[in-house]
Amino acid sequence: MIEEKLQQLEKTYRDWMAIQVETNTPLALLESLVTKDFMGYGTTLEEKLLGIEDLKKMIIAGREQAEQFEDFKFDIPKPVQRQLYPDNGLAIFVDEIDLKFKIGGIQNTIPLRVSTVLIFMDTTWKIVHWHVSVAVETEEGDTFHLDELQLKNQKLEKLVDERTAALKQSIADLKATQAQLIQSEKMASLGELTAGIAHEIQNPLNFVNNFSEVSNELIDEMNEEIDKGDIEEAKHISKDIKQNLEKITHHGKRADAIVKGMLQHSRKSTAEKEPTDINKLADEYLRLAYHGLRAKDKTFNATLETNFDESVGRVNVIPQDMGRVILNLITNAFYACAERSRSATNAKKSSFTETSEDSYKPTVSVSTKKMNNSIEISVKDNGNGIPQEIVDKIYEPFFTTKPTGEGTGLGLSMSYDIVTKGHGGELKVDTEKGKGTTFTIKLITN
Repeated sequence: MIEEKLQQLEKTYRDWMAIQVETNTPLALLESLVTKDFMGYGTTLEEKLLGIEDLKKMIIAGREQAEQFEDFKFDIPKPVQRQLYPDNGLAIFVDEIDLKFKIGGIQNTIPLRVSTVLIFMDTTWKIVHWHVSVAVETEEGDTFHLDELQLKNQKLEKLVDERTAALKQSIADLKATQAQLIQSEKMASLGELTAGIAHEIQNPLNFVNNFSEVSNELIDEMNEEIDKGDIEEAKHISKDIKQNLEKITHHGKRADAIVKGMLQHSRKSTAEKEPTDINKLADEYLRLAYHGLRAKDKTFNATLETNFDESVGRVNVIPQDMGRVILNLITNAFYACAERSRSATNAKKSSFTETSEDSYKPTVSVSTKKMNNSIEISVKDNGNGIPQEIVDKIYEPFFTTKPTGEGTGLGLSMSYDIVTKGHGGELKVDTEKGKGTTFTIKLITN
């Protein structure tokens, strides 16, 4: 009788272990192997097994996870201890099992310790309790893994320090890259102005040359009158020469101001505000931007409109930064007009009927206005307008609607930061499809 019970015990345990280690063993076999009040623990905190349904869920989860790994298998159990009490219908089995699998072709092994308690009920053996744990290597005497946890914490702190240092370096690199990009954007905008600058400087230089030639001729005439003894006529000529010299000085200063303005534009911001003639700044960049675009596209023409409020006067701003903002907005306005003008021209060529676009006249308007405690600078164009679906994105860094190579996507982003962060102001946009766009800078003055 005892021999028969022991044989049944071995068979029950083999079937039980087969369910654990062989993924093709049917789960229906569990019904005949475990008691209704089965209880056990898996290897995780959540695997508290109270009944057969919990056990099934755990085994199914394990089998699903096994499918994700290469060569997933359990080694043959290695018996550690067998305590048999056949007369009392009790048996305790303790085994060690190695779980093996590959990750990226590398063999991995997890040692498991399994304890199983079986009781003899009626005519068969059934599992009443089962417990599995992962065998972790620790230093001798570290029963509760406290030393190991402390070591892990130290390694984690070191890793955090290393990651923090790497992150700080990355932030520093990003700031340096951002500074380089901003400077590149500034120099790119200066490049756009090159032709405009040449045009603006050419005018005062022409005056300087012309008045110099005339003055030179007048000096010859004055010398002749002196030789004749006509002092009065010589004095009269000298007055003309003096007026010419004053004009030469005036136009020389004009050329000097243009050069200084462009040098200031290309320099890095000093972040120091100073009283600045906003009307003069806006008017200067309007003309420079226009002549710069005309130099690139001789066919482009536009109407320039200005409406400057003289009461605006001088406003405390960082001149080179605010100049970049105004220049960027004006350049974008001309670009929008040029795009619509090209579209109108193409449409006219491909159509035999007259359209509203045939009478399109590109117009860019720049205006200033003094409010109670603020001023407004507006740049308006009658281009195609900005599509509503992208209006919220226009201030994002690197966002651009221009073709590759024609825009960095930093102009409006940089302008927005200069106005809002650098000057505590607002940069608003109002746009309508087919009508145009207006950008408005609002700056607090008190």
